[in-house]
Amino acid sequence: MRERELQPPAAMPGPLPVPSSRNLTSGRQAGRPLRVVYLTAGAAGMICGSCLRDNTLARALTQAGVDIELVPTYTPIRTDEPDASGSRVFLGGLNVYFDQKIPGFAWLPNWLTGWLDRPGLLRWATSFGIQTDARDLGALTVSLLRGSRGRQRREIERLVNWLASRPECDVVHFSNLMIGGCIPRLKERLGCRVVVTLQGDDIFLNELPSPFREQAEAEMRRLVADVDRFIVNCRFYGEAMGRRFAIPPEKLEVQPLTIDTADFAGERPERTGPDRCIGYLARLAPEKGLAVLVDAFLNLRSRPGTEHIRLRIAGWMGDHRREFVDAQKAKLQAAGLESSVEFLGEVDRQGKVDFLRGVDVLSVPATYAEPKGLYVLEGLAAGTPYVQPAHGAFPEIRERLGGGLLVDPNDPARLADGWERLLNDDSFREKLGREGQAAVCRLASSAYLTQRMLETYAEVLQSGPRSEGNSLSTSGAADERR
Repeated sequence: MRERELQPPAAMPGPLPVPSSRNLTSGRQAGRPLRVVYLTAGAAGMICGSCLRDNTLARALTQAGVDIELVPTYTPIRTDEPDASGSRVFLGGLNVYFDQKIPGFAWLPNWLTGWLDRPGLLRWATSFGIQTDARDLGALTVSLLRGSRGRQRREIERLVNWLASRPECDVVHFSNLMIGGCIPRLKERLGCRVVVTLQGDDIFLNELPSPFREQAEAEMRRLVADVDRFIVNCRFYGEAMGRRFAIPPEKLEVQPLTIDTADFAGERPERTGPDRCIGYLARLAPEKGLAVLVDAFLNLRSRPGTEHIRLRIAGWMGDHRREFVDAQKAKLQAAGLESSVEFLGEVDRQGKVDFLRGVDVLSVPATYAEPKGLYVLEGLAAGTPYVQPAHGAFPEIRERLGGGLLVDPNDPARLADGWERLLNDDSFREKLGREGQAAVCRLASSAYLTQRMLETYAEVLQSGPRSEGNSLSTSGAADERR
């Protein structure tokens, strides 16, 4: 497994220069910009970390001169940055569901079913609380992973035919392997390179009931042979996914997580009173550790001299999590602490920046081994240190960027200990925040993401001759796209 880590020269305070994408061609049309289609997975109306990362990457590559299309699958994506995705959705959630559930639906002509992929309709459908719960989607997941051998073969052909009508594509980049059932057909037809980012595939896979979990995993292992490069954000996750899907080490690459830091520039508000605040910024769900967070706050507030400490919770909540969230609120109310805790709901981009600047410590005590930890980098960009569980990506984030403390996972008392240490020592806490903020701006800005990805694409394109396949149409410039 290779690691692509950039270390800027000591004399260079800003980001490293981005190499020209115009030198990264496959040789079929020398001198033209690199062309990439990035397939991202919508999250049924939720703003998710993977969508944010994909959108940031697409914007950064566009600024570097890459001809890139960010194409949503399942549903339109939601992001708190300017949306870089296109207006078409493929493998639309309604069509793939009806293909699976309604006998004969998959044989209906495109003109009769294509309207079900309209972004407005999909947004309207997901507004009723439709959830992507793995426990209810086992057979559909396996069928999608089978690609042209599954019930969604019409949707696969619709995507491949559309790609074949575009200007010649060098690389198709998948946001995860769960949407990769079309990869064999795509390579057969188009002869392009395929890159896959692994960023949470195991979370959904682990929730599938047996035998669908085992069947889906077998299909994902089958797809590995047709992928030219897998990208992960930390060594831990690369090793775990390499073992699980039998990925050859030479196909795996670690690219540490980066973010767009521009909005986070500026001074933090001065703390003038004794009050201190812990912040949580993630979806309200058991796997993100909301119950651990609440139990830790109850533990902390039972200690002498902690009456000045408050808790602020922000993030999206699905309707299927309402009972769980209500149970956490009930625990706080029973302890008489409801007035010390504020639930803000989902926040927009500026609301997120203000939230992170306004809290003293950030904690999202995920109960699973988180492969990204985007919120930690955003907190550091705002100068806010963290207390996180010592598993998943977090030990590598701390090793690389500093800026916080790690504690035993799934242990409310240890989490409360970490909070107490930082909140009782203003000098130490502020030092961690400053150092973490400087490290993120120096080592984890989107400029680094651009450079690393361009180098990866160049290596993939230069690794050998392209697969034989029908030539893509070169008619139509990028600004004429539908």
